[in-house]
Amino acid sequence: MKENIKNMTVGSPMKLIASFFMPLLLGMLFQQFYSMVDTMIVGRFLGAKALAAVGGTGSINFMIIGFCMGVCNGFAIPVAQAFGAGDESSVRKYVANSAWLSVVFSLVTTVIVCVLCRKILGWMDTPSDIFEGAYDYIFVIFLGIPVIYLYNLLAGILRSLGDSKTPLYFLVISSLLNIILDLVAILVLDMGVAGAAWATVISQGISGILCLIYIYKKFTILKINKEEWQPKWGYMRGLCMMGIPMGLQYSITAIGSVILQTAVNSLGSMAVAAITAGNKINMLFCCPFDAMGATMATYSGQNVGAGKFDRVTDGLKACSLIALLYSIVSCVVLFIFGEQLSLMFVDGSEVDIIRDAALLLKCTSTFFFPLALVNIVRFTIQGMGFGNLAILAGVCEMIARSVVGFVFVPMFGYTAACFASPVAWIMADLFLIPAYIYVINKLKRRNLEQDYMNVSLSQ
Repeated sequence: MKENIKNMTVGSPMKLIASFFMPLLLGMLFQQFYSMVDTMIVGRFLGAKALAAVGGTGSINFMIIGFCMGVCNGFAIPVAQAFGAGDESSVRKYVANSAWLSVVFSLVTTVIVCVLCRKILGWMDTPSDIFEGAYDYIFVIFLGIPVIYLYNLLAGILRSLGDSKTPLYFLVISSLLNIILDLVAILVLDMGVAGAAWATVISQGISGILCLIYIYKKFTILKINKEEWQPKWGYMRGLCMMGIPMGLQYSITAIGSVILQTAVNSLGSMAVAAITAGNKINMLFCCPFDAMGATMATYSGQNVGAGKFDRVTDGLKACSLIALLYSIVSCVVLFIFGEQLSLMFVDGSEVDIIRDAALLLKCTSTFFFPLALVNIVRFTIQGMGFGNLAILAGVCEMIARSVVGFVFVPMFGYTAACFASPVAWIMADLFLIPAYIYVINKLKRRNLEQDYMNVSLSQ
């Protein structure tokens, strides 16, 4: 394998985005493959109760693990901007300081959530018949937070330099290992749902270690010397200003999901199982939207660093066109094959769960394009350096899901829960699209003012 650095500040935006997007998409699909294999094996071999136990942790998993992943992705943005500006020394200093911060963040987060894990499940009103299984699963996932930081930080750094292929190679290896470990832990060692969690943690750890070895041996631009390894407050501050808002964006969004999950829990374990199966399929079909968001974060970060603001808008339009076409196709597929896809997670005799999971897929897939815009526009804004606005978009999603969970699920039951995410996506778009127009115009004005000052000083 060679050093796969890619400069995204020159060339056709459509071609650059498409070529960067495809390996990133495959990588995210393999990440979802981890989760889907866990769920499939748990549901098929351990039963609907075990499936509900894993699904009952989904929202809190998203809130905590999403924060970790968001922080890592945010740390990569200053790296992309420095790379776009051609400042290789700053690239290495940002990478070094992000490593120090990740060690601290991962250890503190792991201790806090592991200590509070049982209480959190209680606060969420987790049904008693799945409580212990949910605890066994999520506690192990939380123990693996350091390896989540390891992989996502290194993958984010590679992507910030234009390399979306290398993380894919390692995820292919670890996903295959995950399948083997799942089967061994559950069928041979009889570890139950905890075995599925351990398989995920070990597999992610291996993918992170492989990334580390590859970067050390292959990426000459990241050969960090002793002076560059020194912690520097200015760089840490810049990283935190990007990483923490991006992490909070995930967590704030997830608070609404936790509230919604609590409302769904009140409907019983079978409703939880249906939501779990439907959401696992949704997550697979929504991977392209996540990949588009991550692509635009790198693309916009590099182009803002280079001062090429019109290219950012061109890239956003190109990515949105790809998203529109994919949204239409995926919606048709889920309308036709929703029930058949649900059979991956539950036995055919679970007629009610299959029907309800298919209903969730129909409700959400109809609004896939608004979801695509949430990812594309939000990550573009983050890549441009305005992470705080992304938090406000997360607040919009949180409020929408909370209202549905508090008000409409008690009134209309399961059907209302199916429309919670579409309402959240539309609310976020109503904020993000005007926010992007504001940000791009602000950057253009700032650039013109800087050019004017430079001309005045040179006279």
